[in-house]
Amino acid sequence: MNKHFLGDTAVLLGRSLRHISRSPDTIITTAIMPIAFMLLFVYVFGGAIETGSDSYVDYLLPGILLITIVSGISYTAYRLFLDLKGGIFERFQSMPIARSSVLWAHVLTSLVANLISLVVVIGVALLMGFRTGAGVLAWLAVAGILALFTLALTWIAVIPGLTATSVEGASVFSYPLILLPFVSSAFVPTETMPGPVRAFAEHQPVTSIVNAIRDLFTQQPVGTGIWTALAWCVGILVVAYVFAGISYRRRIS
Repeated sequence: MNKHFLGDTAVLLGRSLRHISRSPDTIITTAIMPIAFMLLFVYVFGGAIETGSDSYVDYLLPGILLITIVSGISYTAYRLFLDLKGGIFERFQSMPIARSSVLWAHVLTSLVANLISLVVVIGVALLMGFRTGAGVLAWLAVAGILALFTLALTWIAVIPGLTATSVEGASVFSYPLILLPFVSSAFVPTETMPGPVRAFAEHQPVTSIVNAIRDLFTQQPVGTGIWTALAWCVGILVVAYVFAGISYRRRIS
C-alpha cells in the first residue's frame, strides 16, 4: 500500500510540477510582494527603526521568508480549486490510485515552489547586504523550520481549496496570515509595542519562528526557542492535516 501511495504521489507530483514549469509567473508573483516589502522596509523605514542590529536587512529577512511562504500557499488552494472544478478529481477517483496521493501531490508541489521562491528572496537579500556567519548545520536547521512551516500552512490552504465556492474564496484566506508577521518580532522588537499588542505578538507562532531563524542566522544560542517554534509548526500541521482530511472525505463522498 505504501509503495502504491508513493508511486501515485510521484506521478501526480510530476504532473503538478509540469504545470508550474509552464507558468513560472506563479513563482515570480509569489516572490515579488516579499521583495517589495523588503525593499520598502530596508530603504524607506529602516533608518527610523531601532532593532539593535547592525544591519536591518539581517533583522528583517526571517520575517520576509515567512511572508514569502504565506504568499505562495495561496496558489495551492487556487490550483486545488481549479482541479475540482475541472472534474479531474472525479477522473482520479475512477482510477486505481491512492486517494490521498492527490492531495499530497499538491502539498509537495507547494513545498518545491516555495523553496524556489525562498531562494530567490534570499538572493535579493544578499544583494541588499544580508550577511550571516551561519554554518551548514544552522542553514539546514533554517531550511527544516521553513519546510515544516510550509507544510503546515499548505495543509491549511488545502481546506479552502476543497471547500471554497469561488476562485477568490479559495485564495483570500491567506490575507489574514500575511498580517501575522506585522504583529510579531519580524519588523520591530516586541518590546516597543503597547501592552495588549505585545502580549499577542509574543504568544503567536510567527514570533517564535522568526526569533529561532534569526538566532540561527546570527549564531546566537537558540535555547528553548527553537523547540517552541517547532512545536507551533508541528501543532499547526497536525490540526490542519486532520481537518483537510475531513474536508477531502466529505468532498469525494
